[in-house]
Amino acid sequence: MADEGEETPVVNKNKRHRKEKPWDTDDIDHVWKIDTFAAADNKGGTLLEESSFATLFPKYREKYLREVWGAVTKSLETHGIGCTLDLIHGSMAVQTTRKTFDPYLLARGVALSQAVKILNDDVACDIIKIGNLVRNKERFVKRRQRIVGPGGSTLKAIELLTQCYVLVQGNTVSVMGPYKSLKEVRRIILDCMKNIHPIYRIKELMIKRELAKDPKLATESWDRFLPKFRKRHLKTSEKTERKNESQQAKDDARRAAGIDTGDQGPKKKVYTPFPPQQQPRKSGEYFLKPREKEAKEAQQRKDKQSAVTAERQAKRAEAFVAPVERAEPTVEEKLKKKRKVRDTGAEGEEKREKKKKKKQKAENEDESS
Repeated sequence: MADEGEETPVVNKNKRHRKEKPWDTDDIDHVWKIDTFAAADNKGGTLLEESSFATLFPKYREKYLREVWGAVTKSLETHGIGCTLDLIHGSMAVQTTRKTFDPYLLARGVALSQAVKILNDDVACDIIKIGNLVRNKERFVKRRQRIVGPGGSTLKAIELLTQCYVLVQGNTVSVMGPYKSLKEVRRIILDCMKNIHPIYRIKELMIKRELAKDPKLATESWDRFLPKFRKRHLKTSEKTERKNESQQAKDDARRAAGIDTGDQGPKKKVYTPFPPQQQPRKSGEYFLKPREKEAKEAQQRKDKQSAVTAERQAKRAEAFVAPVERAEPTVEEKLKKKRKVRDTGAEGEEKREKKKKKKQKAENEDESS
């Protein structure tokens, strides 16, 4: 019996039936070694029953299939497999014969030169369905195009690093190559459809390929050499959390340096149990009928138009307003003005002096008499 003091490990309810897979690790290579299977290895003789497989092909593939079907028949005869092409129903079928010794079979609409390689023992295939990973059609097309890259550069890099053949067609991605590389390609494709660019995984594969050349690092962990890419598009809660962490780190550094942080954050509003002041109520527009609303809006537009029209007309009328005219002076005013000008001059002073003298003379005469 186990001791009562020992605690049982907590296992997730969804993973309690999951078992460890010691063969699914990168350091075990003998599991992936595939031994060849020849006709002499089939000691049981012929197969017990005949099995067949049929698949439909699109109309645009008919011309190509008719051209290469002879080569397909010859390639399958070496493995004891028969094939038929039905152009009426648009299907092709393969079936086992009495000469079949290897029951493994695959049918996929790729080029014949590549499709024949699947019959080799060291080549496997994987068909990755990507049609249901992204709902938006435009977003799906953009992310699928990222797998191909500009001019097929990204797809070529994946093929060179993984030694696999990759075909992007419609809602599926077909991969042919070694068993170990199929996992890497599947990871790249699924991450790309989850908005993680393939260039990040390609960089990891390039670094791993260089590290594999060094025998000293065979028993060490490569995590310290691999790049750690940060997610740029964060949620609002994640952004707030990071902002608070950075602010807390700054405050701690300022306190450690003996600097007063002060109240740098936004001031909190004072809580009051009373409700806010009631806003003025709107008019009864909510209860108006649609016709009444339209009539009211039309009247408002007319009033606005009339006001603008009156303002424009007033501006135009300013050009036709007559300027203020000065009235011509009369003859008497002209004579008076001339006399005034003449009196203000030198002659006017002499006349004033003569008048004064005459006046004094008359006054003197009056006094003497």
